[in-house]
Order: sequence, then C-alpha cells, then structure tokens
Amino acid sequence: MSNYIECGDRIAFHPGYYIKELVEESGLTQEDFAKRLDTTPKNLSILIRGEQSLSVDIAMKLSRMVGTSVSYWLNLQNAYDSMVAEFKLEEELKYERRVFEYYDYSFFKKKYGLPGFTGNTDEQIKALREYLNVSTLTVFTRKDMTVSFRDSSDLLLESNIVHANTMVQLSINKALKIDAPRYNKKFFLSAVDNVLSLAKNHTDLLTSIEHSFREAGVIFVIQPDIAGSKICGATKKISDKILLMINEIKLYADTFWFALFHEISHIICGDYGISFEKQSGEKESAADRFAEDNLIPPEDYTHFVSENHFDVKDITRFADRIDRDPGIVLGRLEQDGLVAVDDSSMKQLRRKLVLRTADH
Repeated sequence: MSNYIECGDRIAFHPGYYIKELVEESGLTQEDFAKRLDTTPKNLSILIRGEQSLSVDIAMKLSRMVGTSVSYWLNLQNAYDSMVAEFKLEEELKYERRVFEYYDYSFFKKKYGLPGFTGNTDEQIKALREYLNVSTLTVFTRKDMTVSFRDSSDLLLESNIVHANTMVQLSINKALKIDAPRYNKKFFLSAVDNVLSLAKNHTDLLTSIEHSFREAGVIFVIQPDIAGSKICGATKKISDKILLMINEIKLYADTFWFALFHEISHIICGDYGISFEKQSGEKESAADRFAEDNLIPPEDYTHFVSENHFDVKDITRFADRIDRDPGIVLGRLEQDGLVAVDDSSMKQLRRKLVLRTADH
C-alpha cells in the first residue's frame, strides 16, 4: 500500500510519507530510527507504508524527537483521512450516478413533489437520496437492504433489485409515520376474518382493511409501482409492528385479494420479505395455497371447475353462492390457466378498487 493517494490532479500524503523523509534525512536505518522513537521496527515500517493511522502516542514521540508539536502530526493524519474520505465519496458518486440511471426521476417529481433540477443529475441524486433517507442510492443494489428477497430473486436484474428495494423503502418511511400498537397475532387473525367478510362488498374496502389491520399492529400500505420492480407485495417487521405492502398495480378485483392473502400468510408464519411475480419455492407455494383455500373453499372450487363453464354469468353465479366478489373467482381461474388474463369479455369483473386509504 502506498503512503499517498492520487485522485485527478490532487494528492494526499499519509504521515508515513513524512516520517520516511525524516528517516532518510537522519542517515539512520529504519531499525535504529525505530529504537530512538521507542517503537518497534515493524510498527515503524507499517506506519511508513501508510498501512496504519498515526496514533497519539507516536505523534507525541515524534514531537519530542524532532521538536515539532503533537498537533502538527495529528493534523497531517486528519488532513490525509479527510482527503481519503473525499476521494471515496467521489468514487461512490460515480457508482451512484450509474445506479441513478435506473430511476425515472419524473416519477418521484410527480408522485412525491421532488424538485425538478432539470439537467442537474447530481442535484436530483441528492434530492432523491435525502427523500429516501439513505446515505447513497447504491445501498439499493443489495438484496439485504430493506428485507429479504425470496427464492427466485437470482433471476432478477440489478435494476429490478434497485426498484424493489426503493419501493419497500418508500413503504417503510410511510409506515414509520403511522401510529399503531404492538403486533398481536391473535388480533391480526381476527382482523383477517373480518376482512374476509368484506370479500363481496368493496365499499371503502381499503380503508376498512387499513383500520382493521392497524388495530392488530399491522400497517397496511398501498405503494405506487416503480416500473421494473416486479413486486407483488412485501412484509417487514418494523420495531414491534409489521408492514404489509401491496403494489398499487394489484388494485384490481382479480389480483388484489390473492396478493393480499399471500402476504397475510407470510405474516402469520413470521416469514418477512418481498414477493415477486412468478416466484417459486416452498414458502411461496404455501402462501399461495393459503390464499387459494381462504378465498375460495377448495371443495366448492373443485366442483365449479369440473362443470367447465367459465363465462361472466357462471363466474358471477358461483361467486354469489360462496359470498365472494366475482373478481376473486376470476383471479383464481386466471392463475390456474382456465381463463386468459387478457380475455376482454371479463373486463367488467376486473374493476379497479377505489384507493381511499388514509395516506391518499
């Protein structure tokens, strides 16, 4: 390791650089100089190479030996450390600029009121960094940044990881501003039963879910989608409470309920993390089964499927019989490949849920 560093046209010298000059000017060997300094040759060698910071003890010994002040040597170390930190920040900013390219800044400007800073990338990075409350946007490249990524995350691109982490971070920041009691599993199971009773009447549904879950210590957040995140939902323990986030793109009758109960299953099992589209694995399969069996009684669904009639009237009639919204039945049929997701005849069953949570 060198006892100085260069960055562009600037250079920073470690105190060891100047100590080496002293040794050379003294005409002594490093071993003899070390003895006079009352330290070991090894320690002096490490210091001269810039591999160790100058200690107060060595600074005092140097000041006594060559007639300088202690602060002179400590200031050299501080100046070197400051310059090294500055160089690292510049390198970090280069990486951060690359990560920033994944973002559509206009999304944050429109959704969260961030200033435009048109044409000034560094100011936009600074604004986004501060809004997300992180020291650098590069932290979002890590899979362990906000909450664990589940089984199929190896298939994700870095851009997907950045967008997914950012969505969860936004949800966490929102949840931290919401008062809620300590998570109580018993109360939450009761709240889940209450929510299931609303599976046919969607009037003020999201607000009802939010209030019911909050009383059990679960903070329900609908998060605007960041294109490329591939997130369906996420759960995370925040202190003694729990965040349950659903991607806003899931707010349709045929997708919302399954996404919601999938995350509910993870909370009940104490398995917190991000759920992605088309994800596999034992835990994800178990969460899928929980959602399927709670939303539609298995025996009823098996009988309905055996009849092989899946037009709007048949779906609506079956949904009425099991006291569910037709969109829930449609979503299950879509998931099982019995009805095409892009079937235009089902449009009326895919209505969007009204977003009226307290944060909107």
